[in-house]
Amino acid sequence: MRTPRSHRLVLTVIGAGTALACGALTGCSSGSSAVPSRHETAPATVPQDSTVRSAATPKGLVPGVDVSAYQPHVDWASVKAKGAKFAYVKATEGVKYKSSTFSSQYTGSRSAGLAHGAYHFATPNTASGVAQADYFVAHGGGGKADGHTLPGVLDIENNPYGKDKCYGMSHAKMNSWITAFLHEYRARTGRHAVINTFKDWWIACTGNAGAKSGSTFGATYPLWVNDHKASATGVPVPSAWKSYTVWQWTDKGTYGDEDYIKSSTVYKKLLA
Repeated sequence: MRTPRSHRLVLTVIGAGTALACGALTGCSSGSSAVPSRHETAPATVPQDSTVRSAATPKGLVPGVDVSAYQPHVDWASVKAKGAKFAYVKATEGVKYKSSTFSSQYTGSRSAGLAHGAYHFATPNTASGVAQADYFVAHGGGGKADGHTLPGVLDIENNPYGKDKCYGMSHAKMNSWITAFLHEYRARTGRHAVINTFKDWWIACTGNAGAKSGSTFGATYPLWVNDHKASATGVPVPSAWKSYTVWQWTDKGTYGDEDYIKSSTVYKKLLA
């Protein structure tokens, strides 16, 4: 039985038996040389940067992290002390998996003074969008707007369990699935979910949904884009959006991926 995808820490190997993981909020640490199984790593087509990136937060951006069961022991006080303002925590995947570390990570990040939010890793070929949204809400993803809880996230990207990155779905079926999830989440929580993806996947698997004039994707749903090569002023986004809301800029953090929210104004709007 395959372990549900725990999401996305990848270490850059620098020598036999060692690895380097560096990030703005978590510093650098040596770790095991064991390579995560394929379905626990970043999708290979997320734009990657093999170098250690600058630890300085670009001016105006709000730093944070995202974690999962793959990072079971997070020193939240240290993450907070190094400047993080928020944490997103993996809650669920499909309709059969709830992260074993969700509760401790979700409450731990908040107890340390960070805003927190939950994300759901979508597997569109295993259950409907409505069913997965309901499962997410029932297992930690239903946080209300209270000034410190971020809206839930639909994480939809490469299929880690098969060769077809689009889960064997046509553009029309994928778009219907995504829309169903988003509408159900809105109906259950009163909030618009954030969409986490990356440009190439969105084009390949949705047909660049939302690119046409009048689309509600970009106008309604905040975008969290994964790109580990981009600069803060040049993050590629699908045509439906003018810009990103959240940017995952590296996967080399000790405690998980590191992210930026575009500005303090955007950050406050997400929490409202």
